[in-house]
Amino acid sequence: MIKSMTGYGRAEAILEGKKIVVEIKSLNHRYLEASLRLPVALSSLEPELKGKINAKFSRGKIEVAIRLDPSVSPERGGGLDLNLPLLRNYYSLLCQMKQELNLPDDINLALLSSFKDIFVSQGEEDLEAIWQKLAILVDEAGTALMVMRAKEGEILCRDLRERIGMIRQIIDTVRKRVPQVLSAYQKRLTERIKELVGDTEIDASRLMQEVAIMAEKSDITEEIVRFGSHIDQFVEMLESDEAVGRKIDFLIQEMGREVNTIGSKSNDATISLKVIEIKSELARIREQVQNLE
Repeated sequence: MIKSMTGYGRAEAILEGKKIVVEIKSLNHRYLEASLRLPVALSSLEPELKGKINAKFSRGKIEVAIRLDPSVSPERGGGLDLNLPLLRNYYSLLCQMKQELNLPDDINLALLSSFKDIFVSQGEEDLEAIWQKLAILVDEAGTALMVMRAKEGEILCRDLRERIGMIRQIIDTVRKRVPQVLSAYQKRLTERIKELVGDTEIDASRLMQEVAIMAEKSDITEEIVRFGSHIDQFVEMLESDEAVGRKIDFLIQEMGREVNTIGSKSNDATISLKVIEIKSELARIREQVQNLE
């Protein structure tokens, strides 16, 4: 079943007195684009994290935010240290901002202590242990995100089925209208010739030749057949477990080309109105398809 590209997933766990929180959200995007926000202490894990994201998703703008909150278990041993180089960097940047913008605010302890990443646990981080837990959390958050994307995909799928069903009915109406258009043209042509020639006998073979020429110029059979084939492919893609958003978007473009040709070939007001209806529904479908993975 098709999936939406929008969703959210969250997972958290405790590791050696630290709470690890992973949040993943995804938005519409033509390709796969992953961005990560990590604590400084975990920045070296970025390549592994991006590898997991790229393996799990195929399309969408994926935003991953990871927090590592220290000292969630006061009863545990171990204290905190200051990351002095980072603290000095924060202070220097704040002073630069204050001077550059001529700000009256003071740079005080309350402001500096609000930067949580200046506090680090004593001793080096056990990155291997953190990565083992973090990899599990990324999978859990990613799974929650995919569940939400699948649910939204079901809603989109129902809407797309209804709209493509309406288009199928409209194009079937156009197909049935074609013989009526030719018959009406033949009738108008006969009446016009009678007006011009009066009681002179009409050359039936010449009349049929003119009708045949008109029928050939306005023949939309091929376009209707191809359009019907596109509809069948569209319905099949809705059942696919693969990422088909771009394929469906291309198919919508092809349908648009066929219906434009139908509109330009047919010299009939009724068919022209049906073409407008089809274009309107195709525009709505294409807007929805932008949300598909």
